[in-house]
Amino acid sequence: MSTTAWIITLQFAGVNALFALGVYASLWTGVLSLAPIFFGAVGAFTFGYLAATLGLPPFLGLVLGIVLGAFLGVVTAGIVIRLSSHYLAMATIAMVLIGRVLILNLPEYTGGAAGTLIPGDLGTWPWLLGTLVIAGFVMSRLAGSRFGFAADAVREDPAVAQTLGVSPRHIQLVGFILSGAFSGAAGVMQASFLQYIGPDTFYTHLGFVTLAAVVLGGAFHWAGPIVGAVVFTILPELLRDVMGDYDRVVTGVLLVLIIIYMPRGLVDLRRFRLLRRRSRGSEPSGVSASRESANQEVLS
Repeated sequence: MSTTAWIITLQFAGVNALFALGVYASLWTGVLSLAPIFFGAVGAFTFGYLAATLGLPPFLGLVLGIVLGAFLGVVTAGIVIRLSSHYLAMATIAMVLIGRVLILNLPEYTGGAAGTLIPGDLGTWPWLLGTLVIAGFVMSRLAGSRFGFAADAVREDPAVAQTLGVSPRHIQLVGFILSGAFSGAAGVMQASFLQYIGPDTFYTHLGFVTLAAVVLGGAFHWAGPIVGAVVFTILPELLRDVMGDYDRVVTGVLLVLIIIYMPRGLVDLRRFRLLRRRSRGSEPSGVSASRESANQEVLS
């Protein structure tokens, strides 16, 4: 690929990473949701409309996307959070389909089937990297907080978490808010990079790509979606030069192999700890024997 193609690919990898974080935020609390695509679409089209009519500054457009996405997360959680797992997932897919219908039937705001042009002021590396760093910082802080431990408990077993005094619905509500905020920002960034959005810009294919990125990178650590999005965006471009029209087939096969042999994804802290323990197990016998005797003394 040329240098320009590499830059464009990496830019969209960063945007996909934000969308993947939106999917991960709700999945972290045990909810499989494709609603982030809908959140991103609403944020992007709202930004485009206000930028065209009011001359909205780029920074305010990004803030608007984050706030609007978080608000939609609250509304969506209030509507669908009582559904069981597979019904909830289907409801969020329906939201993506409904979003496309709304785009087509509100041409005065969205441009309809023709789409609409978007200012590209936010489509730069500083804005993208800054947004990703802030999102990663927020997730890293939450991962080590009481909310992070509560989210892990709700994901593993909501009934057990409730007996421990954790409200699954409250935790999942926060997950939807985070999902909406990340996705709203991603939608605005996507629109700014493309400088054009239409009915098919935010559709089911984007949801499945971001979900695959979460599975590939790892759904048990916040860095997994970022790594997965980068790999899943770059890999098809690399394979296209070699495999031609079969690049998607090879990408699918690789994804299946990773799911089978690395079910926790590329970023798996448990696997890293196991490898570390194995490396420690190769220490000299005298060191391991002294550790064993020390442990026996503590137990006695």
